[in-house]
Amino acid sequence: MDARLLDILVCPICKANLEYRKAESELICKPCRLAFPIRDGIPIMLQDEARQLTADLL
Repeated sequence: MDARLLDILVCPICKANLEYRKAESELICKPCRLAFPIRDGIPIMLQDEARQLTADLL
């Protein structure tokens, strides 16, 4: 994932900064407790595509 892209991407719901998790290939929004997938190097920033995270995964 390009570092410049990570600097400008925010959560589409709450506008918080996102955490990149390379191993899972996801962008994490801690306030919303959502994980947005990255497919073929492209972040999928749709709420319907995100998975809900539990407290132990944050």
